[in-house]
Amino acid sequence: MYNVLVCDDDADIASALKIYLSAEGYNVLVAHDGEEALKIIASERVHLVIMDIMMPKLDGIAATVKLRESEGITGGIPIILLTAKSEDTDIVLGLNIGADDYVTKPFNPVELLARVKAQLRRYTKLGGATDLGSKPGIYEHKGIVLDDGSKTVTLDGEPVSLTPTEFELLKVLIREPGRVFSSKQLYEAVRGEAPFGAESAIAVHIRHLREKLEIDPSSPRYIKVVWGQGYKLE
Repeated sequence: MYNVLVCDDDADIASALKIYLSAEGYNVLVAHDGEEALKIIASERVHLVIMDIMMPKLDGIAATVKLRESEGITGGIPIILLTAKSEDTDIVLGLNIGADDYVTKPFNPVELLARVKAQLRRYTKLGGATDLGSKPGIYEHKGIVLDDGSKTVTLDGEPVSLTPTEFELLKVLIREPGRVFSSKQLYEAVRGEAPFGAESAIAVHIRHLREKLEIDPSSPRYIKVVWGQGYKLE
């Protein structure tokens, strides 16, 4: 199930959007200003944001800038701006600083839902829409399915036996496809402590992980090295 965040200071509009989106099967989170939206995104897995431009505390333009600045954390989630027809300048600015689309008020619910579906299709194709299982903690990416609840991994439907360290490494990578993690970051994420020169151990675990996931570990499809920077799930 996709998690869609609706951010609008007009309670009636936010409520209406929640009704439309929930009817289509989306799980809807609601915020009433940019600051509240950023807090939700920091604590919840969000797959798309519908953001009003004119809001108190932190408006939609400023919130969009902050989201795009933290791209490694948000995973490049789609942002659809809600605008008034008189806000043409803000529309152009919003698209230039990283918004993906916009809908003008008063909006047609059918058009809005079509734009939401289009953006989520694009996001899924780019590998960003993880954690879409029927229950929390299930991550899917190009044939790999990781279930954090049962601590199992399958590849094209076949079970893959991983050590606890290999499992945790894959979980870090699959939660944010495309993000480059340094050996130090991976070590800290898996071990919960600073490496103190032990980052080389990560290379060994990555090699073992490739041997279990890749048809040809010497020419990997999934786990790629970014020279001088670290590793990423392609």
